[in-house]
Amino acid sequence: MELSDSDRPISFGSTSSSASSRDSHGSFGSRMTLVSNSHLGLFHQDKEAGAIKLELVPARPFSSSELQRDKPAGPQNMNGVSEKQPRTPWRMDTSGTPQTTADSATSPKLLYVDRVVQEILETERTYVQDLKSIVEGYLECIRDQTKLPLVTEDRAALFGNIQDIYHFNSELLQDLENCENDPVAIAECFVSKSEEFHIYTQYCTNYPRSVAVLTECMRNKILTKFFRERQETLRHSLPLGSYLLKPVQRILKYHLLLHEIENHLDKATEGYDVVLDAIDTMQRVAWHINDMKRKHEHAVRLQEIQSLLTNWEGPDLTSYGELVLEGTFRIQKAKKERTLFLLDQLLLI
Repeated sequence: MELSDSDRPISFGSTSSSASSRDSHGSFGSRMTLVSNSHLGLFHQDKEAGAIKLELVPARPFSSSELQRDKPAGPQNMNGVSEKQPRTPWRMDTSGTPQTTADSATSPKLLYVDRVVQEILETERTYVQDLKSIVEGYLECIRDQTKLPLVTEDRAALFGNIQDIYHFNSELLQDLENCENDPVAIAECFVSKSEEFHIYTQYCTNYPRSVAVLTECMRNKILTKFFRERQETLRHSLPLGSYLLKPVQRILKYHLLLHEIENHLDKATEGYDVVLDAIDTMQRVAWHINDMKRKHEHAVRLQEIQSLLTNWEGPDLTSYGELVLEGTFRIQKAKKERTLFLLDQLLLI
């Protein structure tokens, strides 16, 4: 059983650095609508402004056809209360089917948890292999091709810190495989590496720039030919752009899989609280990535606004804090619309 990251649709596209609320309109004296820049979701695309935002909530839940969801079941005492389920060794039989040494392993609830554990392991192996193909099949090959019309700065923007992510997830995969299919041990891996997951912040923040550079590359015939030849050599069904999106998709998928373990693991099981900690850890990672990306977008937007100002004698706009709101409005009987920018410490009209 294997679910690809594409099974959880998260839409990405070309981006611009402009804030998403730029086209808000209103009428002075009647009503004015402004969109707050602080209410950015988690990575979805704003069609008007092209801003990418991270979406923590999956586009659709796990379906029965994907993981063959079974109804929760478990041993109960005479009063109908679930008995405490001890943490038992998890293992794989010779056919590859996950089992435990306890009789309770045959319950639908535990069988479902087994499938989720296998989903985590299988998709992590595939993901690490994809990262390897990006690093070795594209990045290192480009470094060797000195005649390619791709400057070092654009190459760095195109791939970001993908090499660091590849090394980190290779270690994570090894740790997960050493867990012997124990869901609690799997969860402990995520908790113990909570700080290291923040390397994804740099990648996700850089991702819009990566898309922009790749778009420019595909306008060059030499680079277009090179990328197509690499895709054929690597036998990839998808182009480089789809592979560069995978880290963004993957970091958002971990907490969903951990939720599936939590939802079908008996609350009395030893180590249940560790699973909850793992979910909280990966959700906080996602929110941190979103917050850093939002601040980066606002800083870029402030630079754009600063460059449009004429005869401005005040200090740099960044000294007034973050951009909170921006929008356009019209004063009654006035010929032109006015643009409003609200910063933490400044209202600019």
